[in-house]
Amino acid sequence: MLSLALPKGSLEEQTYKLFEDADLTLRKPNRGYNPTIDDPRISRVKILRPQEIPVFVASGDFDLGISGHDWVTESGADVIDIAELPYAKTGTGIVKMVLAVSDESTVRCARDIAPGSRITTEFPNITRSFFEQLGIPVEVFFSYGATEAKVPDFMDALVDLTETGYTLRLNGLRIVETVLESTTRLFTNRASWEDPAKREAIEAIRTLLLGAIEARGRVLLLMNTPAECLDAVIAELPAMKRPTISQLHGSDDYSLSTVADKASVNVLIPQLKAAGAEDILELPINKIVK
Repeated sequence: MLSLALPKGSLEEQTYKLFEDADLTLRKPNRGYNPTIDDPRISRVKILRPQEIPVFVASGDFDLGISGHDWVTESGADVIDIAELPYAKTGTGIVKMVLAVSDESTVRCARDIAPGSRITTEFPNITRSFFEQLGIPVEVFFSYGATEAKVPDFMDALVDLTETGYTLRLNGLRIVETVLESTTRLFTNRASWEDPAKREAIEAIRTLLLGAIEARGRVLLLMNTPAECLDAVIAELPAMKRPTISQLHGSDDYSLSTVADKASVNVLIPQLKAAGAEDILELPINKIVK
């Protein structure tokens, strides 16, 4: 029913991981661009460059696409943003499109850029719009890659994506302004969204993907607690809303369950035991659907 366009390149590995976590495992032939998903709602999958995906989705070649907000904005594609998927090659999933200059430059912010400056970028439309809003006429040159290598030898500044700024610093460049913040997005076109059957399938896929993301870094904690320790244990428990509490059959003791951050359980579990919790179990979580 649904055709999907998924990103090649820096997002590819993490996209495969997300779909696997969502029980939508992608099976990719060797060196192929046409993986399959064993799900009746998904009829076709294509791996494409993220720059192209918004345009192909908007034109109706695909029902669903995943790409960065940066490429949706740059292309101007008429798509419907239906979910933010906070993942990237590394880190939190937020990448920044920045204006950077040479370390030796006197430029300290975007408004310091001199009229007529030469700006190199893979995002010419966003860059032109950014400087037009500032009222600074600049020359924008499309970069086919290795953008950092062009400043300051024959370009005055660049506009490029970064997660950490490390590569820019390594090449003697300094960030002076954030042009745009971008995250990975799931989007569709208007015709697919307005088709009742396709919309139902799209919403189901979105639920699975968001559930898998919500579960990342979380674990389920189960434990038993004597009645006299219940309040002390509850005081130590984190919870998405409230811990689930039930009385054990034929006993005055209680069973408790809650969701906790995986990073905190090495500290939390000893605290729970000290408060009186017993038989503590830590279980992985595949999805959390709100």
